[in-house]
Amino acid sequence: MNLDLFPVDPHSTLPQIIALQDAELHYYPNFFPKQLADDYLHHFEQQLPWRQEKITMFGKHMFVPRLSAWYADNQLPYTYSGITHHGLAWTKELMLIRRQLELAAGAEFNSVLANLYRDGRDSNGWHADDEPELGAKPVIASVSLGEPRVFQLKHRTNKQLKYKLLLPHGSVLIMQGETQANWLHQIAKSRRKLSERINLTFRWVDPLLARQSVKR
Repeated sequence: MNLDLFPVDPHSTLPQIIALQDAELHYYPNFFPKQLADDYLHHFEQQLPWRQEKITMFGKHMFVPRLSAWYADNQLPYTYSGITHHGLAWTKELMLIRRQLELAAGAEFNSVLANLYRDGRDSNGWHADDEPELGAKPVIASVSLGEPRVFQLKHRTNKQLKYKLLLPHGSVLIMQGETQANWLHQIAKSRRKLSERINLTFRWVDPLLARQSVKR
């Protein structure tokens, strides 16, 4: 069953529950007013210390097709795809968004991964946010700023279950419960001419497990 661009009310400021099997998704199409979202986009574009990481796949070194930055309490590290980030000190803007999302999600966050997609060539392939340090049922609050991009999901075992959602400027998607255990997600490459998009994914990382993963 391919749920192509599931219909939502683009003008609603209330959370909308996206009914997917084996998942819990709450979607806010207009979490941030346009002017505030514009201000955040321009600020983060200019002020975050963006860097392009390298990964090794099949013995080859290659650049990750996006830029990133990692902020966390107490310089908390985070390791994924062989990349280890060490947490930077929170900016006041990121801390303000963090507190707003904690209230919306009913969860506590201690870190945020910022990704900058420079154009349609930048992407994030199929994956789940399921590292051990995120816990069994992680709550991930995802902020989208800038160019709308299509967020795709596919079920891990039921190959017929697929889903697409266009994430507009100023929107928030909260993934929780069994979502990461049962679904993969991606931002695919696009041949269309696209401008910059910033994605902020807030999460809770277990400090002990995070530091152990760096030592392994």
